[in-house]
Amino acid sequence: MPTLRQRVLPQGVQVQLVQGDITAQGVDAIVNAANRHLAHGGGVAAVIARKGGPIVEEQSRAWVRQHGPITHETPAVTACGNLPCRYIIHVVGPVWHGGRDDEAAKLRAAVQAALQRGADLGLRSLALPAISTGIYGYPKNQAARVILQAIADHFAAQPRSPLTDVRVVLYDRPTTAAFLSVWDEMYPQP
Repeated sequence: MPTLRQRVLPQGVQVQLVQGDITAQGVDAIVNAANRHLAHGGGVAAVIARKGGPIVEEQSRAWVRQHGPITHETPAVTACGNLPCRYIIHVVGPVWHGGRDDEAAKLRAAVQAALQRGADLGLRSLALPAISTGIYGYPKNQAARVILQAIADHFAAQPRSPLTDVRVVLYDRPTTAAFLSVWDEMYPQP
């Protein structure tokens, strides 16, 4: 999978834009863009559940039974089944309603909650998708700005995080183009 852009933040964390399939990332955890009830019926969630195997669905149902629905700030963690990672961190991204329901704050919270959960687990590497840009309809350019800034802000506030490798894994061309455009604005080449 090609790495399209990479940057080492002042805290020593390598952040990358990678084009490809998140289920093929050899990292400690992947992030799943889930719904509140961890019903993996569509989008990246369905692909993760299918490729991960029955354990992903079983543990997701058990999580919701034990803890209740997840929120933007409270991700769930399950086993990864057949995937080449140790965990799946499930976050709820916002459904786009034209920006009137503070979707940016919800998306930011989801990204930072995933990073914090990874740090709490002592993980070193994590891959996340372009949360909410698929069936939830969040505009790709706006989501790219929120997601990339949330990553930078998280590590500025948590400089001792054990995470040293964060990948944003982009699947399709329109999403890739949006993230590349925002990345190049945020991190212009000298």
